[in-house]
Amino acid sequence: MFKDNLPWVIAGLFVLALVIGGLVLTRVAPQATATLRRRPRPPRDHFRSGDDIPAPPLKRAGIVINPTKFPDLPGVRERITAACLAVGWGEPLYYETTVEDPGPGQAAAAVRDGVDIVCTLGGDGTVRNVASTLIDSETALGILPAGTGNLLARNLDLPVALEAAVAVALTGRNRRIDVGELVLGAAPTDETSDETKAPETHYFLVMSGVGLDAQIMAGTNENLKAKVGWPAYMVSGLKHLVSPEFRIAVKVDDDLEFRRRARMVVIGNCGRLLGGLVLMPNARVDDGQLDAVIASPRGVVGWVPVATRVATRQRKGHATLDHKVCKEIRVRTDRPVPVQIDGDVIGEAAEVSATVRPGCLTVRVSQ
Repeated sequence: MFKDNLPWVIAGLFVLALVIGGLVLTRVAPQATATLRRRPRPPRDHFRSGDDIPAPPLKRAGIVINPTKFPDLPGVRERITAACLAVGWGEPLYYETTVEDPGPGQAAAAVRDGVDIVCTLGGDGTVRNVASTLIDSETALGILPAGTGNLLARNLDLPVALEAAVAVALTGRNRRIDVGELVLGAAPTDETSDETKAPETHYFLVMSGVGLDAQIMAGTNENLKAKVGWPAYMVSGLKHLVSPEFRIAVKVDDDLEFRRRARMVVIGNCGRLLGGLVLMPNARVDDGQLDAVIASPRGVVGWVPVATRVATRQRKGHATLDHKVCKEIRVRTDRPVPVQIDGDVIGEAAEVSATVRPGCLTVRVSQ
């Protein structure tokens, strides 16, 4: 009889095994599933060797150099390259200025080459020429001071030492600053001709001047400047203290035009001069306005109150030194007079107009 029921016994055992197995799976499966869910998925590069992961490209700086400033240019390049490598940047690209192209073309070439920052190695003139290409762009300007005045660097409290300046340029923070736009009005091409030249547009980062200060710049002996530095300007200034006066008509913003005699008109984007003097105490490179100082001393003695007010940083209460704050200023003179921008004499004009361009240039400054 057992033999007759053997198939049913086997079938029953098989069913019992399925039931027991199902009960076991209902307890084990959730735990296994939870374990699988908790296990993080390996990253895509998990099975790659370290040699297969590409390293990010190193940043590179473009250095625009005024070669006339350095008797040992190869040595200066070596120092700059070492300073770049020391902060984790790649070897910089170098571009030298020429008489025909004092900076704008080199800056444009650096931008085309894809550099991460354009640095100037020269004086305020080189800074100005390079900056003219970077206005309204996202490329930052780094300043490596190598001139006589280095006025923009001083007004921005940048280091003058080369390695320290490189470190700030590459690792500092960006700061948006204003730029002054100067238009030279029509003026006779020469004293015997009635022909006029077309208006010229220039940019300045520090100061532009009409009259005496331009004469001082033009009259400074380059050999003396190379030997003693900024005191060479003082020697030239003493020679021009009795320079002729000229009549001016000045219009500030929407105010009425006024007239007077003057020896000098300075229009500034910032106020600090050489030797620790401050011509415009409240001027800031990012305040969205320009400061103008009109000096009208009579004779050599008349410069005494002017010098006193510059030394004491007082600008009001004396007719020999008038201070205006504006966004736009126009100065017309009774005859063509010399004009300078950031220390470079750019010619003569009988009319100049200056306008501020707020926050249009990015400069790298200290943290």
